[in-house]
Amino acid sequence: MTNTPQVDKSHYGFNRYGFEGRFVSYFWQLKEVLDLNPKSILEVGVGDKVFGNFLKDNTAVAYTSLDIAEDLKPDVLGSILQMPFTDKSHDITCAFEVLEHLPFEQFDKAVGELARVARTHVVVSVPHFGPMLSLSFKIPFLPAVQLAVKIPYPKQHTFNGQHYWELGKKGYPVSRMREALSKHGRVVKDFVPFNSAYHHFFVIEV
Repeated sequence: MTNTPQVDKSHYGFNRYGFEGRFVSYFWQLKEVLDLNPKSILEVGVGDKVFGNFLKDNTAVAYTSLDIAEDLKPDVLGSILQMPFTDKSHDITCAFEVLEHLPFEQFDKAVGELARVARTHVVVSVPHFGPMLSLSFKIPFLPAVQLAVKIPYPKQHTFNGQHYWELGKKGYPVSRMREALSKHGRVVKDFVPFNSAYHHFFVIEV
């Protein structure tokens, strides 16, 4: 179940996968990891490779990818639940929109593996269901001000063939995620990007 790809490569086509908010999410993926000044990064779950290709083409960071889907041609074929790397083998490990593809009962094991392999930080993002109240205004000669708050809207999650759970749905409050992540390090960042309301980011210092 957890070692079998849920979709094939065609899932990542632009018209199906490349909505505006996802590219905002790519910006925050890159910003959060590059702000940590890593020399090496392991990404679990390569998706459409926007994140990895940018790092390889535009930085000096040593990038390695791991995925269970052979058709996505990761650097290493394997599972997040048992990664074939030694302890602290990469400065940063990251998994963007990956953990929800596992039953939550396996969340702790997956994050434990990410933390085991990381020297300094783990960076993850997961879907965050629910509406967002947002406000943006700009005064000439001053920086723009943007405020955004997720509005609680509990809904029972039903497995849709890909996501076993989503943050914000019934039984999956942000506090549960923070508590689970805190077992593996200190949560130093926790936010939803202003223009990508569906993705919730966490940065964990290990």
